Amino acid sequence: MVEELTSNQSSQVVTNILSFEEERDRLYLEKKVERAFYQAGKALKELHSRKLYRSTHKTFEEYCKDRFGFERRHSYRLIEAAGVIDNLIGMCPNGTQNELEAETFVLPTSERQVRELVPLVPSEQFDCWQEAVNVAGGKVPSGRIVKDIVQQIRERTLIPINHSIGEVCIIIIKGNPELQGKSGHWCIINHVTSFSCKVKTWDGEYIVKPENLRSLDFSESECLVMSDICFRLHRLYNIENLDEVALSLLNTLGKRTKPYLTPVQEKILALIEHEYGIK
Repeated sequence: MVEELTSNQSSQVVTNILSFEEERDRLYLEKKVERAFYQAGKALKELHSRKLYRSTHKTFEEYCKDRFGFERRHSYRLIEAAGVIDNLIGMCPNGTQNELEAETFVLPTSERQVRELVPLVPSEQFDCWQEAVNVAGGKVPSGRIVKDIVQQIRERTLIPINHSIGEVCIIIIKGNPELQGKSGHWCIINHVTSFSCKVKTWDGEYIVKPENLRSLDFSESECLVMSDICFRLHRLYNIENLDEVALSLLNTLGKRTKPYLTPVQEKILALIEHEYGIK
């Protein structure tokens, strides 16, 4: 058990000079503490993408709550934060890329510091972070500083968002690497902010900028039909050990931009749902 130091003891510790090896170990351990949230996000992302929770839990959210005590949004925030860190590292000056221990580039030390950067594209994330570091005098900026910088930069380049919740759109990659492989897929908008939209596809959720969306101009009733189809596809996608042919069908329907299912498509989808006990 670590005992609390008295003020005299604390002063004595501060004045003690560390050896070269101790100084090196201190910096190494401090880096590990600072990057703990990043490693957690990377691990959670792999657990989620490989569905390694499926032997004990039906959903990733239930697994994270039972195993780590994480509320649903916290797990995804850590995953999103790790993605931001990867983007920042990838845009570091030559010689520091992919070097998490690089001392020449200031990186975030908590998920809160990068939360406001998540909706931005990688180049904007990097610019905002660099400016926030400058404002903080070359040190790690607080989440409040980052938020203020993001607000200032986005206000200078604000593009009005003409989309609404429930609207069906086509995804356009356009400078967003997180959307790789999603070009041409349709999605449902389920949240709109001043700068971005949160959308749901048959296999996940994404935060995108207005230029990453093209409306299909469906009527309200057609949007409701597509929302129901999206719900059915996503429900099947979350089933463990889903047959590869069934998965291929989900992907095909996830790119089909008609506001209805043909009788054959409905029968096949219903058959798969019945096979996996979905009513």
